[in-house]
Amino acid sequence: TDLRPLDILSEAVPAGGPARGMRVFQAQGVRGFQLSAARPRALGFPASRLFIHCDRFPEEFSIIVTLRLLRRPAKSNEYIFTLMVEESPSVLVGLRYAPDKLHFLFWSQERAGGWQTRVTFPNVSLSDSQWHTLILAVSGQSFSLTVDCSIPKDVVVETPFPASLSVRRASFYLGNRRRRKGVFTGLLRQLVLLPGADATPRICHAVNFKVATLSVPTVLQDVPAKPVSNEVLKYPYETDMKVTLGARPRCSKQEKAQFWFNASRRGLYLCNGSTWLSMLEVQHRLDYVEEHQKLVTNSETMGIEVFTIPKVGLFAAMANRITPPGSAIYRWTDGKFVHYQNIPTYQAQSWKYFTIGKKIFLAVANFEQNERGQEFSVIYKWSRRKAKFLTYQRITTHSARDWEAFVIEGEAFLAVVNHREGNNHNIDSVIYRWNPRTGLFETNQTIPTSGAYDWEFFTIGPYSFLAVANTFNGTSTKIYSHIYIWLSGSFQLFQSILTFGAADWEVFHIGDRVFLAVANSHSYDSGMPAPSNFYAINSSIYELNITAQMFVKFQDLLTYSALDWEFFSVGDDSFLVVANSFDGFTFSVNSIIYRWQGYEGFVAAHHLPTVGCRDWEAFHTAEGSYLFYSSAKEPLSKVLKLKTT
Repeated sequence: TDLRPLDILSEAVPAGGPARGMRVFQAQGVRGFQLSAARPRALGFPASRLFIHCDRFPEEFSIIVTLRLLRRPAKSNEYIFTLMVEESPSVLVGLRYAPDKLHFLFWSQERAGGWQTRVTFPNVSLSDSQWHTLILAVSGQSFSLTVDCSIPKDVVVETPFPASLSVRRASFYLGNRRRRKGVFTGLLRQLVLLPGADATPRICHAVNFKVATLSVPTVLQDVPAKPVSNEVLKYPYETDMKVTLGARPRCSKQEKAQFWFNASRRGLYLCNGSTWLSMLEVQHRLDYVEEHQKLVTNSETMGIEVFTIPKVGLFAAMANRITPPGSAIYRWTDGKFVHYQNIPTYQAQSWKYFTIGKKIFLAVANFEQNERGQEFSVIYKWSRRKAKFLTYQRITTHSARDWEAFVIEGEAFLAVVNHREGNNHNIDSVIYRWNPRTGLFETNQTIPTSGAYDWEFFTIGPYSFLAVANTFNGTSTKIYSHIYIWLSGSFQLFQSILTFGAADWEVFHIGDRVFLAVANSHSYDSGMPAPSNFYAINSSIYELNITAQMFVKFQDLLTYSALDWEFFSVGDDSFLVVANSFDGFTFSVNSIIYRWQGYEGFVAAHHLPTVGCRDWEAFHTAEGSYLFYSSAKEPLSKVLKLKTT
């Protein structure tokens, strides 16, 4: 069997450049073809140019497509390609995209009375203005779709792909089925047929899965950094790049992929749809930390959530211990946090900000019962009309410590950490799934936890993980915390790590390396002799070992009842700050900023006086970078400014 790739897209491009009806367009630094609906037949060529020695379509094959949908299509379908016999309206083989669905079409004369068979892959979301690579593998009755090298979607149908499909007098058509209706409106970069093989192993070894290539037309390949001569570019192309000068402009979906040059900071920034990302600027280095604001709070603060509401501003939600007056939300105004809204809470432990579509939510983890003896944690929704958060959904929880919000395969989830029920610490924590029909979160999965404090969601390549910090099982803090992986529609145990009163997980990346840091709060075991100090204990940093497919210990750092880690960057430098809360004698203990020193790991760089430090949050504004810490022992939190050189 000849297993060479058959490049359908390249075959449609004449040697002198793109055909009529094709334009080269660049988006996000990657080139693709934009196809015209004016002359659909001009975007076709005889199948005999690919099938030189045999006029039969392969029985087993893969189709590789790299594309970018510029906008969400209307309710109609858009064809990526078709193979059609001349003078017949039937599609022998085709691929078309509908909103959140991908259809593979084929014609089987032997089965189904000569009708067309459609294989549908649901929940395929491609209309996000991002590049995606699809691999469709076909073998008999089995059809498998892999998107960006994630977990394959497998479909088995009654009608197998025909063993002998004639392509005599047939032609390939790019982005259409010989009609103007249903023409592909996005960008097409790669369209390859690989006979006799599943192309997934050949594609899914690249660093950037979304633009992984098997074969790409020459005109779409990268331009050499140094031209071989003084000639102009052989193939002209268009780009959607735009550079704005002057004051900081708005960054929203409309400005996505646009650039802004900040002359005062000599920096070039790229809009990712919500924030400006630094692409090129004079790099700053952290010199020292200074106090910027003392914020008197309603009561002791167990947690902080800093977030930005588009077109409204920067906010900080404080999880305050005492009710009344409950917890407060502050808004960043003229370089300081100013009180904005009070929300009744019951010994609140933490807040979580998240969005679902255009809806904006804020969930609080309540540790105690309300005045009626009911124990609820509450999800609040932002009202654009009233410009404040209003009660949206109450969920029964048990001494809730933390919420974590995340999205998997286009579905929204919300996980709560239940710490204890009465004196029983070994209870279930719950993962809720958003039901778009009812507009509510519904129970999806329960996971056994032991006095848990924290959830941490993260992704590595196509895989999703959820780590829980287990703190106390009723007799000991020396227990296992667990990392779960999402497989086949639920979280399954991936790895267990021994921890000591774990209060927080923090995942972060440095270059291509993935780290996971645990904050160990204290060492206690009712069956063992008491240590000299329960609270002076190592917290650990683990690094993902790709070969072993597990996290392995990278570094231990001495901490004092650590309750939180926060990772942040200044220029090219990476940092971790720990919330040290108690050293066994006093709550007035230094929290420490550690600087990443490569081979040396993390090295202490700055010692920050704190009182019962519970939580750290790093945030950035146009005026600079800041750290925000909360105290669980006094009604005072502080904003610290990072001074750079």
